[in-house]
Amino acid sequence: MPALKRPERAARVALPPREAVVAAETDVLVVGGGPAGLGAAVGAAEAGARVVLAERYGFLGGNATAALVMPLMSFHTAHPTKERKGATTLLPTDHGPGEAIIAGALKTLLEKLVKAGGAIAPSLATGYVVPFDPEWFKLIALELLDEAGVQFLFHSFASGVLGDRRVEGAVLETKAGPLAIRARVTIDCTGDGDVAVQAGAPSEIGRSDGLVQPMTLMFRVVEFQRQNFEAYVTQNPKQWRGVHGLWDLVREASERGELRLPREDILFFATPHEEEVSVNSTRVTRVLGTDVWDLSYAEWASRKQMRQIAEFLRRYVPGFEKSYVAQSGVQVGVRETRRIGGDYVLTADDVLGARKFDDAIARGAYPVDIHNPEGKGTILRHLPPGEAYDIPLRCLLPRAVDNLLVAGRCISGTHEAHSSYRVMPIVMATGQAAGICAALAARKGRAPRDLDVREVQRELVRQGASLRRDLVAEKATAG
Repeated sequence: MPALKRPERAARVALPPREAVVAAETDVLVVGGGPAGLGAAVGAAEAGARVVLAERYGFLGGNATAALVMPLMSFHTAHPTKERKGATTLLPTDHGPGEAIIAGALKTLLEKLVKAGGAIAPSLATGYVVPFDPEWFKLIALELLDEAGVQFLFHSFASGVLGDRRVEGAVLETKAGPLAIRARVTIDCTGDGDVAVQAGAPSEIGRSDGLVQPMTLMFRVVEFQRQNFEAYVTQNPKQWRGVHGLWDLVREASERGELRLPREDILFFATPHEEEVSVNSTRVTRVLGTDVWDLSYAEWASRKQMRQIAEFLRRYVPGFEKSYVAQSGVQVGVRETRRIGGDYVLTADDVLGARKFDDAIARGAYPVDIHNPEGKGTILRHLPPGEAYDIPLRCLLPRAVDNLLVAGRCISGTHEAHSSYRVMPIVMATGQAAGICAALAARKGRAPRDLDVREVQRELVRQGASLRRDLVAEKATAG
């Protein structure tokens, strides 16, 4: 049975007015418990604010845990090298040496994960990505909130805002009925800019023709026998490059009608578990993550693809003979939806030119990485070797709205710039900055955009975040 189709001529019904229970009043409300929300909640709490975090699922982690987006991509500067043919690390081989340019809340999270055995620390050997276990991620994320003193409410989906153009909190849909949380400052960490759009902030979607990057259902495959796979690659070194390949086997299965691969090759990564891989090979195009009809179709289409790919691995790929899918994402992974229009719009030139800003509150070094919105193929454009770009505070401040910040992939930028700053380490960094800005604004009774950015930068440095060296030196002198 196919997903419900969008009605061609939809009738409308009027809904009765309703009231909501005021569940809490707080300094800072964080909507969304993914990496951006975690960073925001921890940053605000460590800056002295009372913080409530609202999350739609019954666990934290966002795309890291709900969509199984593994591993965490590099948050280091790079000196790119050629991919090594025949490499069987199941980790990137083309990164080259680098320096971490994100720290703070992300560093704390990763240190706890590694100590618990739930992640492998980034290094040249891992291509500076971080393989992690999503169940450990959920547990450590809760631990972060507990230690910071952040209150949370799960199973609550933001559907509206309090206030008009001056946000005073949010409305949450729950099994207990609608709830309202009043806040001096609200941070939209939904990934989709849901709260900001409800508040009247401008937004854009996709590239010039409206198409966005495809969705991918990630899944974990276990009972993988690495030595058998390595033996195949040793005999066929041109068929595998670190994390992707198998072109001949894909061609053979496709010619037999047993595989319809929606991307150019098979892509999977190592995890902290020896006999497990994280498969990133489904692709659903021409769908939008803020459209329920598209989402329903994408869930159906991607799971059909997953079944076919899992069967291909078992039948064709040495090392996968006894493998099976142990887990798939709670939902399909969404790369791109809304980008909220802010006081500054970050561009591809800013990213690829490693531009620096006086009001920088985070940095990124991940390449422009655009999965083809129309089908197969991926565009990858690197920054200059050893370089990073700044993200200015103005990208977190939605135009036409007060007392609201955005953090994560929905900050203000172009389609191309978004393809770099959308990755989870960067969104956690923007989250921490938004949390600090919100806490300081709440304490002073001022709108976030009226703050002196130097105060935000000083608190970021105090919390161990990474800003470029000349900015840090200026803050130390000013302090």
